[in-house]
Amino acid sequence: MKPVARRTVWRDGTSRPDNLAEETPVAFEYNGISHAVMLATPADFEDLAFGFSLSEGIVARRKDIFDVVVVESEAGITLKIEIASEDFIRLKAQRRSMAGRTGCGLCGAESLGQVVRKLPPLRPAEPFPLAALYAGMRRLPELQTFQQATGATHAACRVDRDGAISHVREDVGRHNALDKTLGALARAGIAAGDSALIITSRASFEMVQKAATLGVGTLAAVSAPTARAVRLAENLNVTLIGFLRQEACVIYTGSNTLSMSEVSA
Repeated sequence: MKPVARRTVWRDGTSRPDNLAEETPVAFEYNGISHAVMLATPADFEDLAFGFSLSEGIVARRKDIFDVVVVESEAGITLKIEIASEDFIRLKAQRRSMAGRTGCGLCGAESLGQVVRKLPPLRPAEPFPLAALYAGMRRLPELQTFQQATGATHAACRVDRDGAISHVREDVGRHNALDKTLGALARAGIAAGDSALIITSRASFEMVQKAATLGVGTLAAVSAPTARAVRLAENLNVTLIGFLRQEACVIYTGSNTLSMSEVSA
């Protein structure tokens, strides 16, 4: 299945071809046991498997994911993920049945205790250049190929201290886009804490939680954060930025962790 589908539509009084973002059910199996099902854009499945496993705390380290096999069927995609025995035993102890949707990060949680995980606050890091985030935001749209084609996908990407962006991943689900970027970074052996992340969506608390789980100290969103996201970011020492534009933003937490130094063009 391709991530972009073609369909004839009626628009402005004429019939014409149009692009639609595709989505497909994706089932996560850990060591042969079903754990979750969600809808996602059919692309970058290995990145999604790694990112979801790490950001949800199913495994603590990238090396504890031994293998990912992508199995396609008429019903959708199954990600067969082999993880370390210790992680699998812990997963079975807190197992939940989750039917995920593209717009929700909590569907199927069985208890309030599963909503917020106990994470240690991040250690203070060298101030991140605000200008690097502006530069990254200027460069991101041209790399959002699915969004350009369909207008229906979110994106996430890494930004370094020079404003260069990498590991751009897109998905109809904002959580999936973030997980795909986090997974791509983990598979490449890149420490996410050395950079910042931009997301083209609102910043809800689970997005902050996912980023903090991987040690990301700066999360910048194109839209607004929620109040719960701001409180969590403050507790975890995450710099949280909203309404990021090419030359403007709103800093909700961690203003002292940003520098106003210039970056290379």
